[in-house]
Amino acid sequence: QVQLVESGGGLVQAGGSLRLSCAASGRTFSNAGMGWFRQAPGKEREFVAAISWSTGNTYYAKSVKGRFTISRDNAKNTVYLQMNSLKPEDTAVYYCAGGGRVFLTSTTDVNYWGQGTQVTVSS
Repeated sequence: QVQLVESGGGLVQAGGSLRLSCAASGRTFSNAGMGWFRQAPGKEREFVAAISWSTGNTYYAKSVKGRFTISRDNAKNTVYLQMNSLKPEDTAVYYCAGGGRVFLTSTTDVNYWGQGTQVTVSS
């Protein structure tokens, strides 16, 4: 089993920044890739960003590319999501995800989910 614990959400004004963290524990070697997804009220959970544990290569949704940066610290088994130039439409619960695929771009790729952290961007 793998446990994922997110932190760093909160309330921020449009144009501001937040950094989310996701600490992984347990059988972390079973995760080839990590990622972030988000779910706004009344909407389906959607892909935000993904990273390969081994190479650090990244992949982003078009809606966040150039504003968000995903990174990882292998020694700490932690993945980060730096979110800049936040917009009200970024408001959602953000979920950390882990799985056996190198790039987790679909919810069907995910084996493990964190509990989620709320991000609210005010206009």
